[in-house]
This record gives sequence, structure tokens and C-alpha cells, in this order.
Amino acid sequence: MSAAGTTDRSGAVRAGEELNVAAVDTWLKAQVDGLDGQPVVTQYSGGASNWTYRLRYPSHDLVLRRPPAGTKAKSAHDMGREFKVQRALRPAFPYVPEMVAYCEDPAVLGSEFYVMRRVDGVVPRGSGLGVRTDAATTRAVCHSVLDRLVDLHQVNPAAVGLESLGKGAGYARRQVEGWTDRFAKAHTWNVPRFARVTSWLKDHAPDDVATCVIHNDYRLDNVVLDPADPTHVLAILDWEMATLGDPLMDLGNSLAYWVEAGDDVVMRSVRRQPTHLPGMLRRAEVVEYYCGRMGLKPAHWPFYEVYGLFRLAVIAQQIYYRYHHGQTRNPAFRNFWLLEHYLQWRCGQVMKRRG
Repeated sequence: MSAAGTTDRSGAVRAGEELNVAAVDTWLKAQVDGLDGQPVVTQYSGGASNWTYRLRYPSHDLVLRRPPAGTKAKSAHDMGREFKVQRALRPAFPYVPEMVAYCEDPAVLGSEFYVMRRVDGVVPRGSGLGVRTDAATTRAVCHSVLDRLVDLHQVNPAAVGLESLGKGAGYARRQVEGWTDRFAKAHTWNVPRFARVTSWLKDHAPDDVATCVIHNDYRLDNVVLDPADPTHVLAILDWEMATLGDPLMDLGNSLAYWVEAGDDVVMRSVRRQPTHLPGMLRRAEVVEYYCGRMGLKPAHWPFYEVYGLFRLAVIAQQIYYRYHHGQTRNPAFRNFWLLEHYLQWRCGQVMKRRG
């Protein structure tokens, strides 16, 4: 039985990340009819990018998302874009939280932000699903989460007004070029350059199998499950990187975080979601199940797997770059440079299967 204990909880607001509650409250009451009283404000600890707060009013349970303080590049934390994507998607994909209001006036909080309705459920983080399940139920949960990804990839972008969200065909090649450039800018002396990996990705980049709405960060810990029936997905969170692109790239991104029970000790040490539980699909089974549901037969699957691992390496290196240069002192990032060596090795192992 998988243990309970991974609930969608918020806690005390972190020092230096306090919210101007009075300003938010005044602004919100002008946007939401019947919003009375004062909110109890707490903060979510999950995620390493935007700051996310719970605003619990007597009659409304809300969530506020804003960029971190000092953000320079709006494109990296575009709250307006994230709000509009979710608002457009919700009629066709009801697993998007209900959007409440968006504020682009920096006079309120010092940055743009948006507010949505909180979805009450459990988020599978760490070592558990948040509720007790047996292996059969865990497998059903896994299938349900993948089914929602299939549902998303079958949304017609034009039907929801998102046809201009992406840049058209050539998504795979653009992503390889973009992440290669990001890695070069974040490189430090003590990590590999991934030269063979990036060259291999450029040489093997396939044509897009389709162009659809992709989440770009689809993981178990961005899913809210119904505690009464964990096979029922209530919501999908964190749409910051959503765009139009190749659905197999979305799946490759997801599997970079998918740590199996039988993986080596290094891979197990970086696991952040309960993909190791009895009943969970293995990575190969995930690909088989998803492609079966989508009617796809990818001829180049190792490309998507290597791409996902390299993209994860770039994300980890961008975090480590900040630690290396003293921009953050979080000790959790101290050994990320070792992870870079491991991820280059993992990429090499997959590349051998393709040649």
C-alpha cells in the first residue's frame, strides 16, 4: 500500500517573500463579487520558479501566482500569458483551474500576478500519492494521468483561440537549438559541455509528428487528484511553459523526471515524484500506453528521451549557475554539478540504442 502524506498543503510565508495583503485584498474585492472578510494567507513550497500563495476567505478559496522579486525577463515569468492560456483552454479541457482575475498593474504588488480558484485535492509529491492505494489502483492512477495528457494533445488549438501560441512546424529543431544556447550561457568550468549530445540531437531531430497544445512540464507533482478516488484527476497545474509543439516532445520532457524503482542510486536520489511505487508503469510502458492511445508509432523515440534528459540537464545547470556565482545559497543546489556528469552519461546510454 502506498502511504498517505502528500497533500496540497500551504504553510507559513517565507521570509522575504511576504505578500502585501492589504493591496491584494483591495484589488481583489473590486474584481470578485461577494468577496468579504480578510484572507488567511499561506504559501506553497512546491516549485522553484514563481511564488504561489493561498488566499482563504470565508467564502472563497483562492490561489495567487506571481513572479519572484527582481525578475528582469518577463518572458520567463509571463503571468498574463499563463492566465490567458488557462482561461482559453478550460472550456475544452476542464482540468485547468478556474481563472479569477489577472493584474498587470505593478503598483499593486510590484509585478503582474493572477488569481485562480484553489482545487482541493492531493498532489503526488515525494514518496506517496497522498492517499493509500494498492498496486492495481496505482496503475489506474498512472493510466488516468496519461489519459489527461492525451486529452490535452487532442484539443484543437484553433477551436480555443490558441492557434497563434506557437511558431509553427520545426518545433523539435527549434527546441534543440534553444536549449543548447541556454546551456552554453549557463556553463561552468566543472561540468561537461554536452557537445556530443547536442550534436547528436541536431543530427537526429525529426519532423514534428503533430502540432498541438503541450504543457511542457507535465509531471505527477503538477497533478491534483481526488482524495476520495485518486484515479480521478481534478486539475493540472503550472502552465507557465505551455505552447504549441510536438506532443512527443512533451512526453519526452515528462519521462526525464520518471524515476523507476529499479533505477540506479543516482537517479533515485533526485526523484521528486512517486513514480517508483508498486503498480507504476515503467518508462517504456508509459511510451507504449501513450502512443497506443494517440495512434502514434514513433520511429525516433530515443531522440525524445535524450532531448528530455538534456533539457533537464540545462534546467539543473541554470539553477547550479546561480549557486556557483553566489546568487543563491540554497545548499540543495551544491552538488548539481555532479548531476550534469551523470545526465551526460545517461544521454550517451540512450544514444547507443539509436546509433
